[in-house]
Amino acid sequence: MTAATVEFAKMNGLGNKILVVDMRGRADRVSPRAAVSLAGNPETAFDQIMAIHDPKLPGTDAYIDILNCDGTRAQACGNGTRCVVQALAAETGRKTFTFQTIAGILNAVEHEDGTISVDMGEPVFEWNRIPLAEEFHDTSRIELQIGPIDAPILHSPSAVSMGNPHAIFWVDRDPMTFDLDRFGPLLENHPMFPEKANITLAQVTAPDAMTTRTWERGAGLTLACGSAACAAAVSGARTGRTGRRVTVTVASSPNRQALTIEWRERDNRVVMTGPAEWEWSGTLDPATGAWQRSTLSESGASAS
Repeated sequence: MTAATVEFAKMNGLGNKILVVDMRGRADRVSPRAAVSLAGNPETAFDQIMAIHDPKLPGTDAYIDILNCDGTRAQACGNGTRCVVQALAAETGRKTFTFQTIAGILNAVEHEDGTISVDMGEPVFEWNRIPLAEEFHDTSRIELQIGPIDAPILHSPSAVSMGNPHAIFWVDRDPMTFDLDRFGPLLENHPMFPEKANITLAQVTAPDAMTTRTWERGAGLTLACGSAACAAAVSGARTGRTGRRVTVTVASSPNRQALTIEWRERDNRVVMTGPAEWEWSGTLDPATGAWQRSTLSESGASAS
């Protein structure tokens, strides 16, 4: 590794493609140019980059800078946070961590079975904090629809922020049967969402279970989105569709894997529990995105 490059790991959380980049000991950041370059290569294509920086606040273990594949910055990524925990736990032997992000403080723990719980914080329901472009006294059901006025395909979503804005559309059939790749861009960029939004289709299958599929703001159609699973679980409980502890099956993830989401009544915080998986490691230039697979990773070194 040269002085210009840093180590990174290609990981995934329920299929959500994550690059964990070690920026500790450096003053620079992963550039939008580098993010777009990495996203455009089939081997390094990702949904989010989780860049680990030295802590800025006492009592925290790291500052996490999160980038989408279009180079924009994201406030939160639950699946990516689990990947960071697994990487740091393997490096340090520790099991508990506290991270700072632009959305706030996240606490996380790796369990003995390898699953990882992340405290995703408190949900935000106020219309101007989500934010929405129009005032709604009740954001559990806002006026928004796609399709004909008398027979909308999607309508009346629940809106919530989990550090980033989410719209949850309730559907009565498998979310995979909808053309989310067609509706997603329209809804993400709808004037209702001044900071854009993550768009999720959610089908409630039991009082303690639902199935979701997400179009992710800045990333597009994604295999999984942890903060969206949290937003859907919270919205399900808030609207009386489910209880406060829900198994969220992510329809687009490999083998329809699931997360456990609990919206704790005692402190209003949302805790997400699920797996993370390491794939391979390498080095990259955070300014340009040029990269190379490590000789300690899987065979077949590649460079961009």
